[in-house]
Amino acid sequence: MAQDDPRTLVSTEWLAAHMRDPDLRILDGSCYMPGSGRDAKAEYHAGHIPGARFFDIDDISDSRSDLPHMAPPIEKFASRMRAMGVGDGHQVVVYDGSGQFSAARVWWLFKLMGQKDVAVLDGGLPKWVAEGREIEDLPPMVRDRHITVRRQAHLVKDVTQVSAACKLRDYEIIDARSPGRFRGEEEEPRAGLRAGHIPGSKNVHYSSLLNDDQTMKSPKETRAIFEAAGVDLGKPVITTCGSGVTAAILSLALERMGKDDHSLYDGSWTEWGMSPTLPVATGDDDV
Repeated sequence: MAQDDPRTLVSTEWLAAHMRDPDLRILDGSCYMPGSGRDAKAEYHAGHIPGARFFDIDDISDSRSDLPHMAPPIEKFASRMRAMGVGDGHQVVVYDGSGQFSAARVWWLFKLMGQKDVAVLDGGLPKWVAEGREIEDLPPMVRDRHITVRRQAHLVKDVTQVSAACKLRDYEIIDARSPGRFRGEEEEPRAGLRAGHIPGSKNVHYSSLLNDDQTMKSPKETRAIFEAAGVDLGKPVITTCGSGVTAAILSLALERMGKDDHSLYDGSWTEWGMSPTLPVATGDDDV
């Protein structure tokens, strides 16, 4: 079992013990891949951890962008959190319906907005349910709460910054997609994207950092996985994936390892793969 840390990852046991804390806020941050056949919001309404609010990753995003669920402007984030009753002085715990897929993205968004007391529920809703713990279908009682937002620009990278890092090799770029997608051997789930990866990037599939029950492996184990993939942990890191969701699982693992010089490429492969002017490597090429 992972060591509980209210700023990164907490166990189902920890959450059960703190359920009645007045300043605890639980968020269902479920989001699924296109074509999965799952409806995150409908599943939330059918049953969720008591008191949980639904954090809609697609809605709480930058509506001005053509890319999926890009980080929202600070004003929109603050407005949505106030309306959800999430604000200053709260300990936030985020889970998702896959166990560990999109909750880390919500964790990263809170960090981007300057919030520190936020953690992912290790193993998520599946582990909670498997242990016979309570779920409900009642909407939570919500009161507006002020939230102070200070955007931490160093935690996010745009395409220009990633392109420079690709050329200079002064960052380690780590891709959380499957090996088949990374090598360009599998089709992308979104139409119109080229196959392959950012030249010079390393592949650490997010699932390799998880146990069979979707709990996260220990910091010692995840460090060994990054190193086995050829990642130089002495360099700052940029995490990436298909659309900026599972990249946050890598970010969470790095944070738990004590490595805090990491940022996330928000546009990820959805942006890079659609641009005909950006270089793409395939197979095991490192060009």
